[in-house]
Amino acid sequence: MPWWVRRLPRRILLLTATLLVVLLALRIWDIRHGPPLAPWHLVVPEELRAEQIDAADWGRYLAAEAAAFATVRTEVTAALEPQDRIPANRYFTGSPLYPGRFVQDWNRSFVLEPEGEARGVVVLLHGLTDSPYSLRHVGALYRDRGWIAIGLRLPAHGTVPAALTRVTWEDWQAATRLAMREARARAGPDRPLHLIGFSNGGALALKYALDALEDEAMARPDRLVLISPMIGITAFARFAGLTALPALLPRFAKAAWLGIVPEFIPFKYNSFPVNGARQSHRLTMALQGQMRRLAAEGRLAALPPILTFQSVVDFTVSTRAVITALYDQLPAQGSELVLFDINRNAKLGPLLTPATETALDRLLPPGSRTWRAVVITNASPQEAAVIERVTEAGAARELVRPIGLAWPRDVYSLSHVALPFPVTDGLYGLDPDAEEDFGVQLGALAPRGERGVLAIAPDALLRLSSNPFFPYLLERIGEGMAGEAARQARSQTR
Repeated sequence: MPWWVRRLPRRILLLTATLLVVLLALRIWDIRHGPPLAPWHLVVPEELRAEQIDAADWGRYLAAEAAAFATVRTEVTAALEPQDRIPANRYFTGSPLYPGRFVQDWNRSFVLEPEGEARGVVVLLHGLTDSPYSLRHVGALYRDRGWIAIGLRLPAHGTVPAALTRVTWEDWQAATRLAMREARARAGPDRPLHLIGFSNGGALALKYALDALEDEAMARPDRLVLISPMIGITAFARFAGLTALPALLPRFAKAAWLGIVPEFIPFKYNSFPVNGARQSHRLTMALQGQMRRLAAEGRLAALPPILTFQSVVDFTVSTRAVITALYDQLPAQGSELVLFDINRNAKLGPLLTPATETALDRLLPPGSRTWRAVVITNASPQEAAVIERVTEAGAARELVRPIGLAWPRDVYSLSHVALPFPVTDGLYGLDPDAEEDFGVQLGALAPRGERGVLAIAPDALLRLSSNPFFPYLLERIGEGMAGEAARQARSQTR
């Protein structure tokens, strides 16, 4: 063997170590020149951990949640320095963004009760850095149809971004189990139980359903609805923990953060800690491994039907992973995937990337599938109106029907964060409801002007934050509720 071959592993090791040192040096330089940490980056409210949550009931969970918010009031809000007492800070009591001034603080867990006897119960799981606010409209649909809607605030959310520096995905999963126990207790043994998850909450919902296949003591959902589910994320998250290594030294505490941003949204964190990315990656890896194992064992047929809504283009989660790591693993058991295409009438021409224009064809090549595929797309490139293109499970022929909706002017695609919000949402909507006041109408802003004037980066306002096809999303969820009611009526007449 030549001498240079024998020395190759040593050279690779040396090159890797050198590269790591350079990257850490760049990371430290970036930290030193970034914005300072604020109280909401440093104060970590005490919350129940996974073992404690598994031993708790709904009342104890809400009590612990109230204590966490009390910590924020005393150690963050009441302790703000003068420079932080500004209208653009959600933690300042004088700010129009302060959640405590609203009729309802949607950062907290909620229960929506219908009039009369409940027909069923649904549990709603929000996304990472988010709050129960994100699924309040879906919860209202269930309540209006006679169901109880339980909106769970997952651990480390709704309070301060610093809470995400210590949480684990096991804590989130334990909270999901607790909410499902409460839901089953409220529903009783005979009424239907649905589980809905948005983004990271979608991963938690699917993980719960898989766990329930392997644990008969767990309440099994009758239906899953996933909205922009985090089945897979970018490879960067796998190594995100390395970027936090300098934080082991107090002088470089900012290394624990991937982003330190002003907190101007009442119901969502803008700042993002490394641990948030790491826990999401751990969750998706556990989820994908369990999917593969149960698929190999032939046990996925026992999963409840899954209805998923996903944008073809998604900067946060992998649309391809939704198909390859979830749907392509499923046997024929009644599941359905709804994909929202880009707006092919947007007149952007050469400004669209080639990969974006062909994304749909690459995601859904022709062929038979074990699940129902639906594409919401332009009726033609010359029209803003959209149609529903449906390919039934096991079929190759595509059926088409108009749905009476159209793309708004100047909107070229949906986004990861847009799907669960109607255009009338008071905070995120393109055409916000005038009756709702959350301090700012983020979805309706289209700022133009000079740099350095706004307290926030203008690009934070450019991402679409509401869904022009939300009525269709509600209609499809409602069909599943009607199906459950019909099945329940048939079982009662037997």
